[in-house]
Amino acid sequence: MTRAAVAPERETATRVLALWCPDWPAIAAATEADLAPDRPVAVLAAGRVVACSAPARSAGVRRGLRRREAQARCPELHVAADDGARDARVFEPIAAAVAELVPLIEVVRPGLVVMSARGAARYFGGEEEAAERLVDAVSAVGAESQVGAADEVFTAASAARRGVLVPPGESASFLAPLPIMELAAEPALCSGDGDRAELLDLLRRLGLRTVGAFAGLSATDVATRFGLDAIAAHRQARAVADRPPSTRALPPGLEVELCPDPPIDRVDAAAFAGRALAAELHAGLASAGVACLRLQVDAVTANGERHTRVWRCAEPLTPEGTADRIRWQLDGWLTGGRGSGAGPSAPVVLLRLEPVEVADAGATAVGIWGGDGDGDARFRRALVRVQGLLGGEAVRVGVRSGGRGPAEQVTWVPLGDALIPERDPSAPWPGRLPEPAPTVLVTGARVEVADARGEPVRVTERGVFTTEPTHLAWGSRGWALGWWAGPWLIDERWWERRGQGGSDPSSAGAEARAQVRLEEEGGGRALLLHYVAGGWEVEGIYE
Repeated sequence: MTRAAVAPERETATRVLALWCPDWPAIAAATEADLAPDRPVAVLAAGRVVACSAPARSAGVRRGLRRREAQARCPELHVAADDGARDARVFEPIAAAVAELVPLIEVVRPGLVVMSARGAARYFGGEEEAAERLVDAVSAVGAESQVGAADEVFTAASAARRGVLVPPGESASFLAPLPIMELAAEPALCSGDGDRAELLDLLRRLGLRTVGAFAGLSATDVATRFGLDAIAAHRQARAVADRPPSTRALPPGLEVELCPDPPIDRVDAAAFAGRALAAELHAGLASAGVACLRLQVDAVTANGERHTRVWRCAEPLTPEGTADRIRWQLDGWLTGGRGSGAGPSAPVVLLRLEPVEVADAGATAVGIWGGDGDGDARFRRALVRVQGLLGGEAVRVGVRSGGRGPAEQVTWVPLGDALIPERDPSAPWPGRLPEPAPTVLVTGARVEVADARGEPVRVTERGVFTTEPTHLAWGSRGWALGWWAGPWLIDERWWERRGQGGSDPSSAGAEARAQVRLEEEGGGRALLLHYVAGGWEVEGIYE
């Protein structure tokens, strides 16, 4: 166990210990198949390697390889399918061994657990001593592990992969030299679907090769240029404090219980009971308008034995995700994990789910219509019914496309057709409207822009206003302009526009864009204006 720098240790309530078992999906597959430790193993999902053991890596197997190429590099490779239930079942004895030393742990995924460092450091005499005890406890179960410590969960997980205890306040310095791909090393700590490959590839092409280089960007620039997951990744890169491991449960009120009759002694019965209990829990969460981010699952046997585990998620749990975690946990406990005999001595007579951390459902909604995990599917079925009533061309979906103006950057494709953009979005588009793009696109909204004397403002072929704009009239309403920028000439397909200007010869054929902001009586809104055919129209609204 090493330290990233020499610094006096001070305890804070936010310090986090993370225990990481290397190559866990491959280790679990080898354990279940009872393979020798030196046998190379690879775990595949969708035909590609998602995890492999150290012997497999020494033979040239890497994540992302197709099955045929992996077996060509290592003919003796044992191939197993990705199985989250198997990973959780085999990991259960390890989680139990860790929980013997630190009672309240959180399973991020099978192979990675986090816990508050404060109590463990106090009990064992320091973080380093606690880390050594944890590694010894996992080794006694027959698995390898590494422990890291930091001020945040993400940094602690990165530190665990290197066996480092990061001193308090040094998280950003520790992360800065790491490669940018470190931000995708733990999909379970990523928002969305956990896949940041496209984002990180874009960052690399922009010249950002390290975590520190990405952290140096302005948070505003990241928010306006990239997606929501980039904002979360940027916070992790800057070592911004995230949700620390829980130290106590929330007040009662949302928990649900089930007393199965007959008592549960089989995995299939546990899965059936878990689905029913998960549905009841999420019905209560929906009624309260909240979503669950951390869940505690308790199981009690007829002999009074209790089995408790806290599950942490980057995204709000769905009923399916909750049922899976109940099944994984009870599967590992009822079967005794890897045959260690650590299972219960009597059937389970009580199942209890208690949300440890909840958040407003509106702020964490999953999918289009909420957090129940099925909203997008229902929405699509409704669109299909509308399409059947109105015709195939009546329902269209947007596809990101190439173009210079905001409306040109969306290609509308009939629902069910291949999502092929009209123009390549990755091609260079000189003169493209810079970010941020308007929040709302508007079509056919003609407006009048006038100067202080009430004369119409036009754009000359040299790309300047004929007079300074001071007022804007939209329909029957008018507002003073508090700010304006532009105009910017649109220098494309000029031969089609020649002679389309208004009565002013100086503006014939000119096409341009400008941005204006209305005074406070107009709500202070900013508009994107399009000058074409000698007149103005609103092309977008910034909100």
